[in-house]
Amino acid sequence: MGSILYLFVLMRFLALLSSFHLIVTNSSSSVQQPLCHDNESSALLQFKQSFLIDEYASEDSYAYPKVATWKSHGEGSDCCSWDGVECDRETGHVIGLHLASSCLYGSINSSSTLFSLVHLRRLDLSDNDFNYSEIPHGVSQLSRLRSLNLSDSQFSGQIPSEVLLALSKLVFLDLSGNPMLQLQKHGLRNLVQNLTLFKKLHLSQNQHELEVLILSTNKIHGPIPKWMWNISKETLEALFLSNNFLSGFSQVPDVLPWSRLSILELSSNMLQGSLPVPPSSTVEYSVSRNRLAGEIPSLICNLTSLSLLDLCGNNLSGSIPQCFTKLSSSLSILNLRGNNLNGPIPQTCTNTSNLRMIDLSENQLQGQIPKSLANCMMLEELVLGNNLINDIFPFWLGSFPRLQVLILRFNRFHGAIGSPKTNFEFSKLRIIDLSYNGFTGNLPSEYLKNWDAMRIVDAENLTYIQVDEEFEVPQYSWEEPYPFSTTMTNKGMTREYELIPDILIAIDLSSNRFHGEIPESIGNPNGLRWLNLSNNALTGAIPRSLANLTLLEALDLSQNKLSREIPQQLVQLTFLAFFNVSHNHLTGPIPQGKQFATFSRASFDGNPGLCGSPLSRACGSSEQSPPTPSSSKQGSTSEFDWKFVLMGCGSGLVIGVSIWYCLTSWKHEWFVKTFGKQHTKWTRKERRGHRG
Repeated sequence: MGSILYLFVLMRFLALLSSFHLIVTNSSSSVQQPLCHDNESSALLQFKQSFLIDEYASEDSYAYPKVATWKSHGEGSDCCSWDGVECDRETGHVIGLHLASSCLYGSINSSSTLFSLVHLRRLDLSDNDFNYSEIPHGVSQLSRLRSLNLSDSQFSGQIPSEVLLALSKLVFLDLSGNPMLQLQKHGLRNLVQNLTLFKKLHLSQNQHELEVLILSTNKIHGPIPKWMWNISKETLEALFLSNNFLSGFSQVPDVLPWSRLSILELSSNMLQGSLPVPPSSTVEYSVSRNRLAGEIPSLICNLTSLSLLDLCGNNLSGSIPQCFTKLSSSLSILNLRGNNLNGPIPQTCTNTSNLRMIDLSENQLQGQIPKSLANCMMLEELVLGNNLINDIFPFWLGSFPRLQVLILRFNRFHGAIGSPKTNFEFSKLRIIDLSYNGFTGNLPSEYLKNWDAMRIVDAENLTYIQVDEEFEVPQYSWEEPYPFSTTMTNKGMTREYELIPDILIAIDLSSNRFHGEIPESIGNPNGLRWLNLSNNALTGAIPRSLANLTLLEALDLSQNKLSREIPQQLVQLTFLAFFNVSHNHLTGPIPQGKQFATFSRASFDGNPGLCGSPLSRACGSSEQSPPTPSSSKQGSTSEFDWKFVLMGCGSGLVIGVSIWYCLTSWKHEWFVKTFGKQHTKWTRKERRGHRG
């Protein structure tokens, strides 16, 4: 018994001793972990001193001066604990400098102490203002760099391909968003071919080839040469060449050869020829706003991982391939706007569809809206305007729980809109444009009661209506906002709005065959900004409930058969900047004061019974038409109904938009600066060795 007790005590002692040894070892290891090297700390502090801190130097709304907390003495003087600094856990050398959106302003050249940090592997200086400096040749001293991001930082001059040539380990390069940066002297060939050639010379030493290349928004000219298809075939994951002056392709293969490619961004160039097809691994493919022609190849249906497909603004013809249904389970954004596509809309959606945005507008599509679209329950924007679609109102879209924008303008829709079957149809709708069709019957009074999203909105938290796309590839993850857009027309002027603020609420039912009175429920969606009911056959009085639309900026009731007086309550609409009731049968005095003092006589023309400023007919004069029995009863509260319909996009919309932007220009500038920057936000998936 005693020996057993002795053995037990001995085992407990050994266990405690082992635990104590482990604690001491860990503590010793922690103590021995190296601090930042003095020479590197000094170099960083001198780099900090070479710049001013300017809040306007960065556009990101979350920008802040990371270097402000860097200090040379006392607690926190270890540079490995500084914000934006990444150190190797074993050696203490600075291996990463992450100063994106750090409010840095000033010039930089090769004498900067930054280039003495020869152990750097990752350098991110994006979204600062380097005052149109040239990219310093000192970058070539950072031979261990794997990732270099100088985007949106006001660099200028020629891109120094000979400098980048020295960075043999580089796998991520982003020079986008520097419009004064040029690549004309030697062109894309010299930069990319030399960069990748140098890597290939070191393949026997296990060097990596290019994974991400971002050269968007520079001044790169000429065609994409055939040798481009042979670079980094097994490693390239993302290629950004948008917003340049690239003119076409040389001997493009049927399917682009990069087997791991996830992103191909070629938009806003001058590319001609047929549509290139990326590999099946592609997740995002954008070649919008070019000059591509021919049919959409059916090979594109093999891209079963595709989440974003944007081919808008080209000269593509033929029909949309029926095999697009194969893409519906992965596809989130489909934009084919502004081509010459014809034929029927294919059965796009399956039961597992993830589509959130479909824009097929400005083509020559025919037939009906396919009923398979009912499976697109995630849909937030549907834009089918400016086609030849012949159908009745797609009431079945009302069950979509997220639909915010519905544009059916300039088609051949017909028949009555009718009434909703439930109280929750189109409950998230913010913009509806049914203008220039053949709709008949009364205005949709019951629908107006259901459009809850058109009520007062939170104007303090401004944002755009958009899809926030998130993608992942083996080495990187990224976020990219894709804003909704639409085309709106006012007084014969058409304008494309590439950004839609979420406070914009609009209804346009103009240029149809609606008749009857404007319903009292027109005052329900009191967040409405634009309302257009012009060019119909509406009768009766203008309803007083319109005065409930206190945010209304544009109201167009022209070219109808409205009678009685213009309600005096409309003077309360202090945001009203565009008003048109011309060519009706209105009588009596025009309301005076506030916004009505700004409207010209053109707003009231074609109403012989109206009087008062800005018309030349004075009220009470012999020239004034005698009031009709109906107008004399208008003082009666019970009979003076205001029945109105919300409109936003068609003939009265653009003026409202323009005025709204002018009246709130300071908000808009802040809006674009804060939210409108459409730039991919990259995140390295590997864990960084930052201490602190």
